[in-house]
Amino acid sequence: MATISEAMKIAVQHHQQGELQEAERIYRQILQVQPNHADALHFLGIIGLQVGRPDVAVDYITRAITVNETIPIFHANLGKAWKDQGRLDEAVQCFHQSLRLKPDHAETHYNLGITFKQQGKLDEAVACYHRAVELKPDYAEAHCNLGSLLKDQGRLEEAVISYRRAAELRPNDVQPSYNLGITLRQLGDLDAAEAYCRAALERDRQDHEIYSSLGNILADQGKLEEAVACHRQALTLKPDYAEGQRNLGITWLKMGNFVQGWNAYEWRLSCEGLSQPPSSSLPIWDGTPLKGRRILLWSEQGLGDSLQFIRYAPLIQAKGGQVFTHCLPTLAKILATCPGVEQVVTQGEHLPELDCQISLMSLPRVFGTTLETIPASIPYLHADPELVQYWADTLGSVEGLKIGITWQGNPGHTNDRNRSFPITMFEPLANIPGVRLFSLQKGVGTEQLHATANHLSITDLGDRLNDMMDTAAVLKNLDLLICPDTAVTHLAGALGVPVWMALPFASDWRWLLNRTDSPWYSSLRIYRQNQAGDWPSVFTHFAADVCRLAGLSHFETAGYLSRFIR
Repeated sequence: MATISEAMKIAVQHHQQGELQEAERIYRQILQVQPNHADALHFLGIIGLQVGRPDVAVDYITRAITVNETIPIFHANLGKAWKDQGRLDEAVQCFHQSLRLKPDHAETHYNLGITFKQQGKLDEAVACYHRAVELKPDYAEAHCNLGSLLKDQGRLEEAVISYRRAAELRPNDVQPSYNLGITLRQLGDLDAAEAYCRAALERDRQDHEIYSSLGNILADQGKLEEAVACHRQALTLKPDYAEGQRNLGITWLKMGNFVQGWNAYEWRLSCEGLSQPPSSSLPIWDGTPLKGRRILLWSEQGLGDSLQFIRYAPLIQAKGGQVFTHCLPTLAKILATCPGVEQVVTQGEHLPELDCQISLMSLPRVFGTTLETIPASIPYLHADPELVQYWADTLGSVEGLKIGITWQGNPGHTNDRNRSFPITMFEPLANIPGVRLFSLQKGVGTEQLHATANHLSITDLGDRLNDMMDTAAVLKNLDLLICPDTAVTHLAGALGVPVWMALPFASDWRWLLNRTDSPWYSSLRIYRQNQAGDWPSVFTHFAADVCRLAGLSHFETAGYLSRFIR
């Protein structure tokens, strides 16, 4: 008859070969002879983890620790069991105890990192993953998870380093290459992003998400027909893939194919991360005559979208609707000036009695909007006359060309890294003779004003602007606005104020391709990057055109610009 030691060897062999039932049978036989056999208890706990029974795992591994609390792996595996049960605080305690007994165990640092991430403690999770790869440099999973966390924190360059290391360690693994592709896209390195996504496809041609991501990259590069083909392939693999349908819609819209684009773009409402309607009980308006019914227009995305699509309010009124608009408080006063809007309800306020609702961004589809039928009656928003007069009195004594500027959008926007630029880009404009710059920047980005105060002549008005109505009143007293693709662009366009927009190479669908004008706003002029990240060329063009507006001769303009052209 085999000894307990021999029986354990046999059981472990079965366990390692995946023969869990036989291993479990022998472990249990051992416990019948020696109930406090710590290893048998521990291995039964591991089987519990392997078969998705973390409750069983907790029971057996806890008993093993009672027998011998000095074994680090016991505490580490108990931590895994607690984690699988969602008992994260208990899991953290177990992992810490394991590391007190064995501080240099990379896998335990890795599992502690996973648990911290689930708790939302991202900095702690990053530290754990860093420690794991320090202890085990070839730990591909830790490099990949570290990359994902760094990406979530906006530390994209660091994420790329981690993903590259994971890809080197696991050259046949799809995930690191795919992650590299989508991260490099965010950094604006579109050629490299395409290469990595294609490499991921070489390893897995059945992954709909990779096809869709490659389609997004190709669309950013302006390869729209190829992008459509990729999105179609993604949808062939998974027809109900909401993100893929939305991405195809965006690509068609960028091409100016509004008929197909709006229908596919409607799938965005099924995607994760989108704002939900303020009322879940109201039916969605389908475009039929309203006959006096009350309809709520609500915003699912940013401030700029509300400012752009509120233009449909008069059309809804013409269909017999009483139009109520739901928005953030900063938009309330300005949206109330749109013809057709009966009442504005701000977020947090009680909704009045209503009959139906629709997202503002679904209105183009309902009205069958094409490039030729965009409602383009400008202005459709109006600044308060008293505020306009106040700013006329305040700025009236300022001589020369008065230009409003902003440079930073909402950092939470998915493309903000590429669409925003530093205030120093305005240096070629700041000292043009006869030109005065006025900052309308609010919140994030205003700290750059103080850092550049000694060498950029800019008057800060941002801290005097409480909402979009205040900004509108200032805009009506300026000669021009120069800004990135942010909400203030839409505000100026809706007011009919001249606005020059600096557009990144990978631009939003609504600005189409290769156009310097916009069918949405007659007063808008678009200055596009010729290649990703090339803001200096855009601002050189700005400076040249501002020089002409300021009345400088061709010779004077050339002499001035020569100081900035490298």
